[in-house]
Amino acid sequence: MKKNTLSAFCRVGCLGALLLFAAQMPLFAAVTIESWVTKNGAKVFFVETHAIPVLDIGVDFDAGARRDPPGKAGLASLTHRMLARGITASEAPLKEDAMTEAQISDTFADVGAERSGEVGMDRAGVTLRILSSPKESARAIRVLARVMAQPAFPAELLARDQKRAISALRESLTQPETIAARAFAETIYGAHPYAVAPTPESLGALTRDDMLAFHKRYYVAQSAVVTIVGDASRARAEAMAEEISMRLVPLPAGEKLPAMPEVPAATAHEKRIAHPATQSHILVGMPALRRGDPDFFPLVVGNYILGGGGFVSRLMQEVREKRGLSYSVFSRFEPRLQKGPFVIKLQTRQAQTDEALGVVREVFNAFMRDGPTEAELKAAQDNLAEGFPLRLDNNAKVLALTSMIGYYGLPTDYLNNWTARVRAVKVGDIRAAFARKLSDKTLSTVIVGAEKPQQ
Repeated sequence: MKKNTLSAFCRVGCLGALLLFAAQMPLFAAVTIESWVTKNGAKVFFVETHAIPVLDIGVDFDAGARRDPPGKAGLASLTHRMLARGITASEAPLKEDAMTEAQISDTFADVGAERSGEVGMDRAGVTLRILSSPKESARAIRVLARVMAQPAFPAELLARDQKRAISALRESLTQPETIAARAFAETIYGAHPYAVAPTPESLGALTRDDMLAFHKRYYVAQSAVVTIVGDASRARAEAMAEEISMRLVPLPAGEKLPAMPEVPAATAHEKRIAHPATQSHILVGMPALRRGDPDFFPLVVGNYILGGGGFVSRLMQEVREKRGLSYSVFSRFEPRLQKGPFVIKLQTRQAQTDEALGVVREVFNAFMRDGPTEAELKAAQDNLAEGFPLRLDNNAKVLALTSMIGYYGLPTDYLNNWTARVRAVKVGDIRAAFARKLSDKTLSTVIVGAEKPQQ
């Protein structure tokens, strides 16, 4: 075995052992989030913890799927996928060599770093997990910074990734879950960017020039939110944030990213799509909730009772436990920069489609009319509050929550006040919040499976 391969194996093994040990560490009693802005305008959010010698780093950009240009659906996703396929050389004074996809991958492997990322509707981000010792972390952070700021988008690898993406999409488009999700977004969002989804044709038409233009416009310093959680001092976190952001090109003075159109007012629609699957896939909902909305906590607590609390929720009790109409049924709010969806989701045998849908509507209407009982409220608050520490029991979870706080502009004491905000919700708060955000008259329904109502 080569020396560098052995070294990489040892580092990865050590990191894995440390993470296993971390699972047995005490939970975060409180989370102190520090924040500042780098020299070129990137926002930074930092949580210092020395429980284990590991750093978790995330960088998010306002480069999610809602930024896909007209006629180029899938560009945000494919651009993000191509970031680590190659890096261009750095000009003076840095004078860094270009790197291939293999060299990038080997660099992260050699220091035991784990790199990942994802693209949502609002944001695109990358994450890095690395041992906190400067020798390992400095090299990985430098390459991560270059991946985000200097992607080469090599043409031959673009062709490969396009082919893979198109193949995966074509397979996905045969699945009832995908068909239902896309139809639901189109139904409730209309022409808004939240409804746009890639097609094999739109993916196949994307070019390297499209990616260069998208990257130049959206992977900019003012759009970046850098999150650092782990074993570092404030001074070192500041140095890492500067390393991460310094290559990002800032927007010209006075320029802002394009504003998004408003989400259209909700109107009720029903769409039925035939499919040979044995079960119907049912989605019911409407646009409802922005991040930072003052109704957030009453809605979270109320939804736990309605359909978010698993077997104790009303929907599960009425649809599954009492009538056996579905194996699983749930409801949730998905807050976004603009109104994200409220959705009730279930699957049922095609012959039972309308019976199950009728029960769902009865439960929803009763909850909207009467709200929860005091006993239901107390049980929901206890479960949510007592379970909240499990959302903070390792660095990666704290990173995800802190990056959400930073990207959406929530208060830095949000996590420490979360339980108190849940405990403060009253029955009347839930009724009022649900009435403001939802109505049975504006809920849309998408059914994939049963094409016609049963007689």
